[in-house]
Amino acid sequence: MAYNPVIHHRRSIRLKGFDYTQSAIYFVTICCYRRECLFGAIAQDEMILNEFGNIVAEEWLRSFEIRDELQLDAWVVMPNHFHGLLCCDRPIVQMQSLSDNDRPVDDSVLGKNQLKRPARSLGSIIAGFKAVTTKQINQHRNAPGSPVWQRNYYESIVRDDRMLNHIRDYIDNNPRSWQVDSLHPNNIPKIRLQ
Repeated sequence: MAYNPVIHHRRSIRLKGFDYTQSAIYFVTICCYRRECLFGAIAQDEMILNEFGNIVAEEWLRSFEIRDELQLDAWVVMPNHFHGLLCCDRPIVQMQSLSDNDRPVDDSVLGKNQLKRPARSLGSIIAGFKAVTTKQINQHRNAPGSPVWQRNYYESIVRDDRMLNHIRDYIDNNPRSWQVDSLHPNNIPKIRLQ
């Protein structure tokens, strides 16, 4: 089907006006393409990772090794999705004290039309994570170019300690709640899977 802007309009699920490059704690959910159970299975209320699930886990941890601004918190790989708390702590740059030559470069003004998201933003972190896991999984299953992840991702900005603790409990209990999880294949409406 050809692109038709009248029926193929995408609405952003991001918080309007929020700067996703600033320090914050984000609760992120990323789903597998067509919600396929690709990463393992739940047995006796525990997630048992397969080789693809191990790739996702290893690359999530690697994200925190290569990015100083990130702090590790609760996360879980589920059979067909991933949940994680992403704590971004970025240093505040005092713009007034910098000369014009010392100011940080804004990649969006460099004429790089292919760059759609600001560097070091939540979107660029998730895009990098999805890209590296997709490449590795597809190498293992000898399926270059096959989708691993659903387009986009879901995020919530954690606003206080009460919400943070609630999300940590949710992540910790997610394998035990698998049978009633809205992302369990038996519980997903058969319409609109991407």
